[in-house]
Amino acid sequence: MYDVKPNLIFGFHGCDESVRDRLLNQPDEIVISKEKYDWLGHGMYFWENNYQRALLWAEEKKRRGRINKPAVIGAVLFLGYCCDFLNASHIYILKEYFELMASVYAEVGQKLPQNKDLPHDPYKDKVLRELDCAVIEFMHGEILLQSKSDIQSKGFSHRKIFDSIRGVFTEGGPVFEGAGILEKSHIQICIRNPNCIKGFFLPRKEIDFQKWQQPADS
Repeated sequence: MYDVKPNLIFGFHGCDESVRDRLLNQPDEIVISKEKYDWLGHGMYFWENNYQRALLWAEEKKRRGRINKPAVIGAVLFLGYCCDFLNASHIYILKEYFELMASVYAEVGQKLPQNKDLPHDPYKDKVLRELDCAVIEFMHGEILLQSKSDIQSKGFSHRKIFDSIRGVFTEGGPVFEGAGILEKSHIQICIRNPNCIKGFFLPRKEIDFQKWQQPADS
């Protein structure tokens, strides 16, 4: 009943400048990530209302030689039917699909994927989320199969396909000694249904409003 998010939100996507410019001019050509370690499964990723974190991510990619010119593009998002891992019911749903997936793997004698650390990561954040991604994609696949089966047998289905995924992540070191707040904590959004992206925009730089109001000759 409350799984559809009613409001529009801002999301920020860290990327190369060429990707930013292409999305601004050709907004239907969205970039879908299908890496096996994607934190929230496959889709287009955004930092929820967090321009600075998106930029830092792009700058980290540049240092690793994956991006030439770090940039950020903003987007207006409607999450629609959202699998929100800040919602207890969705966490329990994912757990159920993990147990089902684990039994499938066991039947064929296959090992489950594992979340892994990046080399030289001092905080051991398990940023290569191969297990999480596999379980989330398994969940999507099973829901889709069940929905199609219902339609074939009954002509309709009460099962709904998730438009987006949302999760909170604690990451990085403590902001000060003894802190429980970590430097890179954030909320991340994965858009699966492209129709949830209502438009892209070039983020503006904040101005000093007080100075802006003063006459030029004052």
